[in-house]
Amino acid sequence: MAERILALAAEEAPERLQEALQSLGEGELGDVVTRQALKGRETAALLRAIFKGSPCSQQSGVLRRLQVYKHCVPLVESGDLHLGKVSEIIGLLMLEARQLPGHALAELAALFVDVIKGGSLSNGKSLELFSTVLTALASSKESLAYGKGELNGEEFKKQLINTLCSSKWDPRSVIHLANMFRDIPLSGEELQFVVEKVLRMFSKLDLQEIPPLVYQLLLLSAKGSKKTVLEGIISFFNQLDKRQKEEQRVPQSVDLEVATMPLDQLRHVEGTVILHIVSVINLDQDLGEELIRHLKTEQQKDPGKALCPFSVALLLSVAVKHRLQEQIFDFLKTSITRSCKDLQFLQASKFLQDLFPQQYDVTAVILEVVKNSAFGWDHVTQGLVDLGFSLMESYEPKKPFGGKAADTSYGLSKMPAQQACKLGASILLETFKVHEPIRSDILEQVLNRVLTKAASPVSHFIDLLSNIVVSAPLVLQTSSSKVTETFDNLSFLPIDTVQGLLRAVQPLLKVSMSVRDSLILVLQKAIFSRQLDARKAAVAGFLLLLRNFKVLGSLSSSQCSQAIGATQVQADVHACYNSAANEAFCLEILGSLRRCLSQQADVRLMLYEGFYDVLRRNSQLASSIMETLLSQIKQYYLPQQDLLPPLKLEGCIMAQGDQIFLQEPLAHLLCCIQHCLTWYKSTVQLCQGAEDDDEEEDVGFQESFEDMLESVTRRMIKSELEDFELDKSADFSLSSGVGVKNNIYAIQVMGICEVLIEYNFNIGNFSKNKFEDVLGLFTCYNKLSEILKEKAGKNKSTLGNKTARSFLSMGFVSTLLTALFRDNAQTHEESLAVLRSSTEFLRYAVSVALQKVQQLEETGQTDGPDGQNPEKMFQNLCKITRVLLWRYTSIPTVVEESGKKKGKSISLLCLEGLLRIFNTVQQLYAARIPQFLQALDITDGDAEETDINVTEKAAFQIRQFQRSLVNQFSSAEDDFNSKETQSLITVLSTLSKLLDPASQQFLQFLTWTVKICKENALEDIACCKGLLSLLFSLHVLYKSPVSLLRELAQDIHACLGDIDQDIEVESRSHFAIVNAKTAAPTVCLLVLGQADKVLEEVDWLIKKLTSLGSDTSDSSQASNQTQALEKGVILQLGTLLTVYHELVQTALPAGSCVDTLLRSLSKTYAILTSLIKHYIQACRSTSNTIPGRLEKLVKLSGSHLTPQCYSFITYVQNIHSESLSFAEEKKKKKKEDDAAAISTVMAKVLRETKPIPNLIFAIEQYEKFLIHLSKKSKVNLMQYMKLSTSRDFRINASMLDSALQERNAENAENEPDNDQSSTAEQADENQEPKKKRQRKK
Repeated sequence: MAERILALAAEEAPERLQEALQSLGEGELGDVVTRQALKGRETAALLRAIFKGSPCSQQSGVLRRLQVYKHCVPLVESGDLHLGKVSEIIGLLMLEARQLPGHALAELAALFVDVIKGGSLSNGKSLELFSTVLTALASSKESLAYGKGELNGEEFKKQLINTLCSSKWDPRSVIHLANMFRDIPLSGEELQFVVEKVLRMFSKLDLQEIPPLVYQLLLLSAKGSKKTVLEGIISFFNQLDKRQKEEQRVPQSVDLEVATMPLDQLRHVEGTVILHIVSVINLDQDLGEELIRHLKTEQQKDPGKALCPFSVALLLSVAVKHRLQEQIFDFLKTSITRSCKDLQFLQASKFLQDLFPQQYDVTAVILEVVKNSAFGWDHVTQGLVDLGFSLMESYEPKKPFGGKAADTSYGLSKMPAQQACKLGASILLETFKVHEPIRSDILEQVLNRVLTKAASPVSHFIDLLSNIVVSAPLVLQTSSSKVTETFDNLSFLPIDTVQGLLRAVQPLLKVSMSVRDSLILVLQKAIFSRQLDARKAAVAGFLLLLRNFKVLGSLSSSQCSQAIGATQVQADVHACYNSAANEAFCLEILGSLRRCLSQQADVRLMLYEGFYDVLRRNSQLASSIMETLLSQIKQYYLPQQDLLPPLKLEGCIMAQGDQIFLQEPLAHLLCCIQHCLTWYKSTVQLCQGAEDDDEEEDVGFQESFEDMLESVTRRMIKSELEDFELDKSADFSLSSGVGVKNNIYAIQVMGICEVLIEYNFNIGNFSKNKFEDVLGLFTCYNKLSEILKEKAGKNKSTLGNKTARSFLSMGFVSTLLTALFRDNAQTHEESLAVLRSSTEFLRYAVSVALQKVQQLEETGQTDGPDGQNPEKMFQNLCKITRVLLWRYTSIPTVVEESGKKKGKSISLLCLEGLLRIFNTVQQLYAARIPQFLQALDITDGDAEETDINVTEKAAFQIRQFQRSLVNQFSSAEDDFNSKETQSLITVLSTLSKLLDPASQQFLQFLTWTVKICKENALEDIACCKGLLSLLFSLHVLYKSPVSLLRELAQDIHACLGDIDQDIEVESRSHFAIVNAKTAAPTVCLLVLGQADKVLEEVDWLIKKLTSLGSDTSDSSQASNQTQALEKGVILQLGTLLTVYHELVQTALPAGSCVDTLLRSLSKTYAILTSLIKHYIQACRSTSNTIPGRLEKLVKLSGSHLTPQCYSFITYVQNIHSESLSFAEEKKKKKKEDDAAAISTVMAKVLRETKPIPNLIFAIEQYEKFLIHLSKKSKVNLMQYMKLSTSRDFRINASMLDSALQERNAENAENEPDNDQSSTAEQADENQEPKKKRQRKK
């Protein structure tokens, strides 16, 4: 039959062809086509012949065509035909479809919908035909029957798409369908339908099928609905990530195992999807801009939804090769700092924590992206590196003007900017660990920044470099050329940068000989440089090398002060066989360093401070170093035993023209000798034992040193100040050469005394004679110290007020304090009595401890041995704290002060020390606070470290200081010590940070603080300030402080009286701390400051409310949260209004209180306005009525605040006009010299009345938006507002009357025939208003 049809078609005989086709039944025609198609013969030709014999002008032809179409669609989808054949058939059908009339197209389209519903699509080829049918249908003009009515083609197509998107799709055909919709012209609404349907299908698909579907969706988004597509993809993967996390967290049960998806598979799919999105964005710029726009708006509503690991990875991938990079990085940076600020804000307030139990942390999300990028996300790594550096540069530590950079690397980063910088470093370090290909790039960029940013602080880059080297020293060998390039620039860098850099790359020196050799070459050149900094850099580098290259036979140093080093490099490449080379190498370096001993004081100083560490780490160099020091000290030591003083001080200074410089820091040299000798005796001698080879030589220098120090001690005690040319009459001014020389001498002599004090105490072994020597040395030190203090006091010079830095080491200070205050051994009693008898010496010991702690707090390390070893410093801190705590609590200041002559009492010094220590420990040793508190608790010294309850231990310490504070308050007025009370309050607030706000102890402490404030009528302003600040800081962590503020405001009102003098304020004293002396300005300003903080919180909440309000998804959870927030905001504002209600009626003195109150009121009205705006917006978007709470709040503001504000403004203007008139009167008395005084009063009045117009404007804005809300909500809110009369330009009726009457009187006098009586009458009238005006003042 097929041949016959083909033959007839070829003969061009249409009638016969039509007859032949009509003779075939419905099924037969289909069979013919199927057979022809399966044989693979001329199927297309057969179809063409059939169409030729079925013209669309005849009904039968249309039906036959439809028959063919209906038969071909299942045939094509059956999968029996070759793909080439399928394409051929579909191509022909698509061409012919355009000729079908509308009703036939409609029938055909309905058939397709049924096929899709039935899920019988296999290869989706027939969908190409469906798209042609729908396109043709859309352009059809005829009316088509649909259901009971009729629709035109466009509407019919819309209904079909609607039906299609509402029906169930077979997951296998989703990709084909998405592809098909690209070829159909869709309206915006239809496209939205389609996109939402495809997105809903994501969850039903196998994970591997998602990327191609995403690609189709993205191509489809070229027509529109970009936001929906991006939002859907991001939220889908965000959900998957969350589910994956949950499954990892919850131990998997047997049932769950089926549901879990392999992590690596999920990550690879996410990576592919990101690549697809990036490739489409490269073609369609609008999609990229839509992505940023969408994430920005989403971030306002719910940052957790906007910035999830997937969306961050996507943004970073887009940023790499794109013009959107700047926009994306700005968005990410602001999101990071905002997230850090929000977290900080939440942590500071219990009220906010209750409203926002879940806290979103963007830093964790970004670090998760780094972790995920290990799964082959190479397209993300460049973005991560760029973001890391961008963060580190945008938020680097700032250098204060003219000062040294504030180095915060050792402290806790509290500020959002510091946290962002730290996050940048973490991103780079983690990326470095995960991705090998990019390592050399990161290293190069870090090194470049260390070199190029030499002027600004680079500590954060050096810390990063150090961490990078530690994480992979062997990997860095490949990049060693970059490191050696950096070394060439060492001599141009600041000394701090050089030391940091060398310390950072030190592990690399151990594994790479070439790097080490190039460094030595650079350093040897630098030693002869003209630049002082370059020579200092050389010394720093050589000392580092000496510390780290062990010579054979050196003792292993258990107390290694460098945290980095051989521990990281397991393969120590210069083991035994290389030790001989090390020795030659170290001796060569020592030779170079000896040359430095003839250079400037700064260079020598570095050597003296570094030798001890070298010795401790490389004990075989002991004899060389000791010999060097011996030859150096011999230049200044006078061996004749009867000569005084024992050292040549004039050799230590050098004159250049008029100026005098220190050439040899003699005290530092002696200090170095003392420490090295002590270490040598305690360590090397113990270990030599059988080895007697070098004994004699070593004993030689040891004896020389001991004899020398013994002789110097003896002669220093005998020396008078005149022997050093220093006595009370000497000149110590820093403006003259002699004065400078005397200052240098004095500091050297004091330093030498301190060094000898430490030496003699250590070797004395508690002998009485030695301790008498110690006291003798201290007498010499003290005399000089007193003279310097006295001279400094006269000169008022800033330099003189700084006490010279002590030469005692931190370890010795802790030993000395323990011996002086806590040593109860019988055998030591007699000798220690010598030292204990001198109060000055005890005070000196405590003040040195204070100085050391201060240095540790400011720089993270101290001078002297082990000063850079955090572990040793921590142990010494614990020892010192124990002693100071015992001394302060067991001997009260009152007892001590009775016998005190001058200077601070020891107890007070102890308290200051404790305050500094508690601060330092929280800054530097936050992780070790439990061990610190454990060490203070003398009762259970050996408790297990695992179960230390920080809150309990801190509460125990707090109780001790509470007792001291109560004693202060209960002492007689003469014995009350303001300075001590302030310090106690500060100590308590520092320790309170260690309490858990949810604990019972915290609540007890808060209750106690409230009680103290209520019962003690403190008149000392500073103490009152400290106590109230403590109260507020505790209260905000327990609950919102608004009710507390209201009570304080009532007390201030009662204390200062009302602005209307006729009103008697009822005295409701809640807090005795509020009294006539403290109420204004102290308490008033503190209350207003705290109220401002509450206003900030409320403002933050309103912003959150507005962003939640703009979220259209009406989930019950969101509405519940909105209601909770609204309730919180209104309650806070309501109570705050009552606080201001009290304050605006208070007769506050002119000045800061009035000024601050006016500004605070303006802010309150601004925040009330933004709340009203929020409700206007809410009324627009939903038909909600406003809550009753808001109505009450508006009523309260109308009755309790606005009228009082206007009265207060009048009161303020009155007190200012009084001060002006007072100034005027003074001016009349002394005309000549008071012009300046009155202009100052005028300027002050102008400045203080400046906030008034702002306040009036804020009130009027509030009322304006209330009118808007009244119209929107159909509730008359303005009924609670009284119209105000007080304005900037108000007319005072009585003054107007008087002016008019005066004018009339003048006119009357000018008329001669005027009646006298009327003039008198008018004069009477003139008098009356004047009285009124005076009364008003």
